[in-house]
Formats: sequence, C-alpha cells, structure tokens
Amino acid sequence: MQARITVIKKAFHQDIIVKYFPERLGQAGVCSVFEEDQTFVVDGPFPSKPDGFCDWAWTDIHKVVALTMMGANPTPGTQFSCCSDGLRPVTFRIQRIEE
Repeated sequence: MQARITVIKKAFHQDIIVKYFPERLGQAGVCSVFEEDQTFVVDGPFPSKPDGFCDWAWTDIHKVVALTMMGANPTPGTQFSCCSDGLRPVTFRIQRIEE
C-alpha cells in the first residue's frame, strides 16, 4: 500500500502581511521547503514522514494520507489537503497507488 503526495500550489498571502505584519514584508514569501510538482511516495498503512518533508506540513496532512491509502475518502483514491500555515500555505494532492 502506497500513496503519492504531489505539491500542487504554494501560496503567499501578501495582503495579510501588508495589513498585519508590514515590518516583515521584505522577509516573507512562499514556502521555501517545497517546489510545485515535487512528489513524495510513502508506504502504509501507517506512513512515515518522507525525507525532506516539512514537519509542520506532515503533521497537518498525515491523517489525510493514511485515510486515502485505506480508501476512506469521497473521491476514490484521491484527496487534497494543505498545511495550516495561514500566511503561506502549501496545497497537496494525495493519491493512493493501486498495486
């Protein structure tokens, strides 16, 4: 049992930075850990964090990865999730790899 995690989009909410953290404007940007279209493959049924994967993001999406691998999702074999960084979130597509 495996799942593929693909980085779909990296966002940066500059409007929120400008409004609430203007002093950080020159220091902030999109997440530097991931690249769009980057992929990771994990083994289940209890997947471990892949090498190079952000600890914060893994904590956020781990349960979705595990449930997708077990078939507990509305779209068979595919689910979307994101990290909970409110200023620069990363969106992931999680796909069960059929054997």
